[in-house]
Amino acid sequence: MSAKTESPEYLKLSLASAMALGFHPGRFYRNARNTCINLLLSYSEGCSANCAYCGLARERKGRYEEKSFIHVGWPLLPLEEIVSAIKERQGRVTRICLSMVTNRRARADVSTIARKITEKIDLPFSTLISPTIIEPVDLVEYRKSGVDRIGVAIDTVTEEIFNRYRGKETRGPHRWQRYWEILGEAIRIFGKGKVGVHLIVGLGESERQMVEMIQKVYDLGSSTHLFSFFAEEGSALEDLPSPPLDQYRRIQLGRYLIDEGIGNFQEFKFDSQGKIIDFGQTDERLDQIIALGTPFMTSGCPDRKGKVACNRPYGNCLPGPDIRNYPFLPEPEDIERIMNQLGRAHHLDSQKERPKEVVGLSI
Repeated sequence: MSAKTESPEYLKLSLASAMALGFHPGRFYRNARNTCINLLLSYSEGCSANCAYCGLARERKGRYEEKSFIHVGWPLLPLEEIVSAIKERQGRVTRICLSMVTNRRARADVSTIARKITEKIDLPFSTLISPTIIEPVDLVEYRKSGVDRIGVAIDTVTEEIFNRYRGKETRGPHRWQRYWEILGEAIRIFGKGKVGVHLIVGLGESERQMVEMIQKVYDLGSSTHLFSFFAEEGSALEDLPSPPLDQYRRIQLGRYLIDEGIGNFQEFKFDSQGKIIDFGQTDERLDQIIALGTPFMTSGCPDRKGKVACNRPYGNCLPGPDIRNYPFLPEPEDIERIMNQLGRAHHLDSQKERPKEVVGLSI
């Protein structure tokens, strides 16, 4: 990669985004729509981090520009071509998200790119930051440059797991305390409700630890963007399986209850292994919430109407019947499958139709 094909003049974009913008042929399973254009900074020296599960890890074999990320290649294109394609499809695109890599050059480039895009396109613009390399002053500058939301990929729920897969034990630069410091600064600068925390289910935590973290994030004034671990070939964790679907469904349901202000971690009950056995809701109320389908959709940054825009179609599972994060509202047959996965099949007869509203929440 020459200096002429690096950021800020060039950016990578996800395969789903490349398909949505007409740069790559293909169709989405069940006609899902990719409504957020996901962009990634790109440099010849790559990312200095070495996260055990990441396709861009420093020690993963291969040249940086050829490494897959989230299981697919990310085409490299001129920023101006990307902007033109988004403008042509602005009615179908509802958000743009720029992800940093851990590279010192990224600090200034985020502002440059945000300005170039938001001056030409009237769409909300979020940035997934790398706390390791930025300072609060950068966050202030990003806000001035047109960034309206910030994402912080803490990913793990304990300092021990963070160190094992992201920090000292990987010979990587990330530090647990630094992530929490910058998260606090992002909430202070952008405001409550304007910062999302990425968490990955399936890195060795218990269900109790995960929902306790989701509650902590919520209490700080942030929300959780939830992912199911999906091993990247060639990464240090390539042999780690995805978490069981029943486990992931319980965490999705717990996240929804917490982030929507319906329930609280303190109301949940757990067995001796930390598995959720009670959500603190009546069976009737819980079944109504499950039947909405929304707890099992992708959680991410919203569009201007409050609907999730960053829906990442099939970003943490293969396309098929057992979708982890639904990029669309689940159909009745999906709800039936989810009920079975949650061990609540005996409740199906009372939920033949999707409820229109549950305690002030509507679909």
